[in-house]
Amino acid sequence: MSMMSNDWDECTKSNDGLRETEYKAKISDRLMNSIIILHTMAISAYCGGTVLKRVEIANRTGELPYVDKLNLPFDVNTQLMYRSILLAEFFIGISMCWLAGVTNVLLLSLTLHAAGQMDILRNWFTQLVPRAKAIKHESTVIILKRIVQKHQKIIDFSECIESLYTRIAFLIFASNMIMICSLGFVIVTAIDRPNAVEQIVRSLLFYTITNLEAFIFCFAGEYLNNKSKSVGIAAYNTWYDLEPSDGRVLLIIILRSQKQLTLTAGKMVDLSLESFTNIMKASGSYLSVLLAMQ
Repeated sequence: MSMMSNDWDECTKSNDGLRETEYKAKISDRLMNSIIILHTMAISAYCGGTVLKRVEIANRTGELPYVDKLNLPFDVNTQLMYRSILLAEFFIGISMCWLAGVTNVLLLSLTLHAAGQMDILRNWFTQLVPRAKAIKHESTVIILKRIVQKHQKIIDFSECIESLYTRIAFLIFASNMIMICSLGFVIVTAIDRPNAVEQIVRSLLFYTITNLEAFIFCFAGEYLNNKSKSVGIAAYNTWYDLEPSDGRVLLIIILRSQKQLTLTAGKMVDLSLESFTNIMKASGSYLSVLLAMQ
């Protein structure tokens, strides 16, 4: 957060930098609202039928319906007690969904911020050649030094994102593969049942969110990687038009950009759209095995 705060302070000195950073912040805000709404809809669809169903406590002949199966150490013999348990389940579920949503949005916000800083750096490259022709060599060196420092800050920030999310991404990848397979199995097997509509409605939004969660992580890694490539290309294009003494400084950025910035799941798998495709393929294969064993 301190690195982001420093970037905002630097951006206030330039209209282009401030505009780019504010644009990325607005996108993050819209994504936050959209994902929170989607998670709220999912948990409402999952719990709504059970919470709104009218159940007679005094004249019941079987087990009481709960959102999830519960083995309580006490008897539920009043409507107030029963409704309180259902509401507790609902609020616990929605809190967990919101926590998962905020975790995903935070990753997107950090990635968008890093991408915004790379766009600012690319803008500096486009303005470097006209400035170099109009100002003295000493001033060009100062600008190049500022560019190198900016690039190193972006690298450090991206490495912080990687260290923060690599274990989280690994756990989410493993759990999402199981959940996608399990929810798909529930949806497919519910088609021939009398309560098919209820089962599909309860599971479909969760299936969508689980896929979306895996996609967000993979998209963030792919987006960061592509932006880091674009920085190297911008530096390489600018290098041609600079004086040889100034162009040597850009070689540092060109060489460093050959190693793209990436996000990984447990330091084992790069987060990319290809990884998301592999998750879907693996989940589909496991789903086929489960259906065959049914």
